[in-house]
Amino acid sequence: MSKLITVFGATGNQGGSVIKHILADHQLSKQFKIRGITRDTSKPAAQELQKHGVEVVRADLSSVESLRTALQGSHTIFLVTNYWEYVSKDTEIRQGKNVADVAKELGTQHLIFSSLVHVTEGTNGRLSHVPHFDGKAEIERYIRASGVPCTFVLPGYFMSNYLQMLNKGEDGAYQLLYPVDGAKARFPLFDAASDTGLFVKAAIKHAAELNGKQILAAVDYYTAQEIVDIFTEVAGKKTVFVSVSADQYKAVLPPPVAQEFLENHLLIESPGYFLGQGLDESLKLLDAKPTSFAEFVKKNAGAWQ
Repeated sequence: MSKLITVFGATGNQGGSVIKHILADHQLSKQFKIRGITRDTSKPAAQELQKHGVEVVRADLSSVESLRTALQGSHTIFLVTNYWEYVSKDTEIRQGKNVADVAKELGTQHLIFSSLVHVTEGTNGRLSHVPHFDGKAEIERYIRASGVPCTFVLPGYFMSNYLQMLNKGEDGAYQLLYPVDGAKARFPLFDAASDTGLFVKAAIKHAAELNGKQILAAVDYYTAQEIVDIFTEVAGKKTVFVSVSADQYKAVLPPPVAQEFLENHLLIESPGYFLGQGLDESLKLLDAKPTSFAEFVKKNAGAWQ
């Protein structure tokens, strides 16, 4: 008899990738039925999932009663929370705790959470304005304390960011602007839409040995200069890296998020996006290679004109 895996964010990048990988996996597609959680079951992406045999249901992460209904019978849960929906760390933490509480109440066997590191603690307070990281780390801590069997997949730096961040300058050359040293800061790049499911599959297949453990989801570390060099070579477009000051960087961002995005990038320079942790142990768990940055640029070449 198939077990039920419930996937939050079913029509988003992370949840959608999880569903695609499970459906395509010979072992897991037989082992699991899939329930996808989304805010709008009428949208085309939700209807497309239904065509592939996915049960699509709506749930409100702020409502414990709604979650009880949506998670009923779940053997495994993949949870992704969205800080940017409310731009509220407290709301995100409350929602994550709600899912953990209901998972415990219902006897869920495995809760996989899309987490991040605690920046304030990891930098001893030097960088204390990155709530979209810290909130997830605090949810992770709560899940661990709940006693529900758990694994944490920590997404790296989204390659899709470069669809907006690589822009033409006045001279026609593309520019990448960061408030970091182009040869020192190392970005753990990750194609979330393609590869989240690849890492979550590993969490499912190695559940026993990964209880309470983290999987770092990134293909490799790249310096800003390497990112520019690869883009230049693959896209065939002249590109330069420009190191800017903190004030210059904040000046081009919306004021409500300027300090947060600045500190997010200062984290990457020191002590590192994953606080200095290597990727080898996580990559060994996979049954296929994640998308490289060169592959991502080639696949999305039409986005840069």
